[in-house]
Amino acid sequence: MQTDIWVAIVVAAIGTYGLRVAPLIWTQRHFNKHKANNTQAHLPIWLSVLGPLMIAAMLGASLIPKVPSEASWVATVVGTLVTTLVWRKFKTLGLPVFCGVLAFGLTLVLLA
Repeated sequence: MQTDIWVAIVVAAIGTYGLRVAPLIWTQRHFNKHKANNTQAHLPIWLSVLGPLMIAAMLGASLIPKVPSEASWVATVVGTLVTTLVWRKFKTLGLPVFCGVLAFGLTLVLLA
């Protein structure tokens, strides 16, 4: 690979890390400041609104198949249904995502 591609990959990785760690550090400092003053800290309103909006945007982008075909749409529907059903039963995050991805992959393999 050329050097410029590696530079782009490193810059993207650092940017992604920064976008994830900056809110975490800000929130920890916010809560620590309130803890030191013996006051109760609350998350800002914008964060409680922005968080679900970002999750919804990622959900919307991930539900559209990369290669639109009948098999990919069926696999997307099956994966979404499995994820929803497992989440309703267990109310966790990791297991539904794992089961949904597994159902998506198996459906693609079986339909191919």
